[in-house]
Order: sequence, then structure tokens, then C-alpha cells
Amino acid sequence: MRGDQLARQWLLIQRLARSRAGVGLDDLAEELGCVRRTVYRDLDALMYAGFPVTSEKRDGKAYYRFLDSFEMGQVPFTPDELLALAFSEDLLKTLEGTVFHDSIRAALAKVRAGLGPELSGYLERLSDGFRVLPGPHKRYEAFRDTIRTLNEGVLENVTLEMQYRTGRTGEEKTRRIDPYKVWYHGGALYVLAFDHRSEEIRTFSVDRIRSLERTDERFVVADDFDFDAYTASSFGVVADPPVSVRIRFSPDWATHVGEREWHASQSTRTLPDGSLELAMEVGATRELASWILSFGSGAVVLEPPSLREQVRAELADALSAYERRPRPAGHASETGG
Repeated sequence: MRGDQLARQWLLIQRLARSRAGVGLDDLAEELGCVRRTVYRDLDALMYAGFPVTSEKRDGKAYYRFLDSFEMGQVPFTPDELLALAFSEDLLKTLEGTVFHDSIRAALAKVRAGLGPELSGYLERLSDGFRVLPGPHKRYEAFRDTIRTLNEGVLENVTLEMQYRTGRTGEEKTRRIDPYKVWYHGGALYVLAFDHRSEEIRTFSVDRIRSLERTDERFVVADDFDFDAYTASSFGVVADPPVSVRIRFSPDWATHVGEREWHASQSTRTLPDGSLELAMEVGATRELASWILSFGSGAVVLEPPSLREQVRAELADALSAYERRPRPAGHASETGG
């Protein structure tokens, strides 16, 4: 099948790129799970596409590798680096319409322009066999200028004045911020900045910025600010003091939860009944509670008590909403005309 062939050739490219001394045909066949004849066909396909495959005989056996001095078209990339770039375009779909997305697309277009038609066509076919589909994310087409101004503020240490709408109340306020870092997390863009109003480091959602302008002021990032340390205890984008969190997941969710890294501090243990206990040192924020609620009855908070009560109250409110009798569709108001 075509998909199997592309996957096998992708593995072959990576294997040849890693080997300076060359790889024997039998070893390639064993690693790729196919017969020697198939490896021959795949090597021929790569050579026809323009990949720098060469071979040499040692002790009566042929060893295959990529030429060290070969440049793919007019670009100084190794074959596997070039493929990784081609695949990265899918990863940027969540930032479509922004300077990040446009710049990478322009760079990839220049890379492709430096390749021959055979190699360019092969890369297109190969990348078509490996897709990365973005999950839920916000759209940023309308925030191109905002993002550009934020980037300039971060790079040039310029204080910015913004009109910002808060998420909880919807109220708009004017704030002056010293932007420290533009941060992409969970399908959304944020700016981590020192807020002159509250005199503390805050996280602002880019899509809630109504207007943004440069000022004539410059700032110096606080000596004790460390982005990794600041975000180490956050489960999402809100940084709260870490607490010990333990959650038990039902057997139905145990594999799903156990296969993923949710936080750098996590540890897991499988319980006798097949359920899974997840322990983390994170801030007990609303983001964490929302994540736990997404598992429904499949997740139970063991500690801390405050988080357990928060989740329990949210579930009770949800049940209450379902128990209220819904108004039939098209039902006219008693006071309506």
C-alpha cells in the first residue's frame, strides 16, 4: 500500500541520515520489516527523487549511506532535516494568519524553490502521508498587528499600553505592561508581562487585547524572573503556588491518562482494581478543575480538599442544570405579545 511505502521510505531516510559508515542491505531489510528486493526498490525511488544515496563494498557486502558533501538543491539541509521542515507546516496551522505562520511558510517556500522538481515532488508526496491535525485552538488572523507589536516589545524592551478585556467580567481597562514573553499554550497565545496596574507579573490572553500601542518607556526584565521557574507549577497558563494534587482515574481512563505527560512533576501508580492514581505538584486553579471535570465520573479528586470540593460543587451545579425542566422549542413567553 502507498501509505506503507511512504512510511517505510521515511524510516529509510532517517536510518541512512544517521549512519556515516553506511548500513548493510540485510540490516536495512530487518529494520524495515521487508525483503531485500523491497529495500532495493525504495533505494532506487530515493535516488530517482534526488536523495544523495551512495554505496560502497566492504568484504563483499554493499553498504548504503548519504553523501556527506551533497547539498540538496541550493539549501544546506540534511535529508531528514528537510523532511522535518516539510512536516512542520501542519504544526503551524493553529497560528494561521499570524507573522509566525507566514514567516515559516515563506521560509519553506524558499527551501522548496531550491530543490529540483523530482525531489520537491517527492517531498510533497511524502509529507502528504504524514499529517498533524491541530486540536481546538483560537484564531488569530485579526491580531496580526497586535502580535507584531508584542514581539517588538519583547525584543526591544518597550513598555506597551493596551486596552484589555478581562475574561471574568468583560470589563475593559487600560493597562501599561512590560512584555516579558509571548507564550503559546493549549491552542492559544498569551503574553507574560509585568502589569503596572497590579505591580505584579500577569498572564494576558492575546485575543482579549482590544488595542495596543508602543510608549516611549523602556524596561529591564527583573533579575529574578525565570520563565521556566514561573510556569513550573502551572497546569495551564495561570501560575499559582503548587500544592500536592492526587486524582484517581477509573479503569476506563487509566490507559489514556497513563500514556500522557500532563505535567513535569507527575507520577502515576496503577491500583489493584485497574484504576490509576495521578499525583502532581501544581497550582489548584480553575484550569485544573476544568480538566478534571472533562473526565466526568471517571476522575475523582483525592486531595487537596479544596480542589475536591470545587469539583464536587461544579458537578452538583451541572446535575442541577440537567434536572431543571427545559422549555420546549418554540414555546411562547407568557408575557409575550
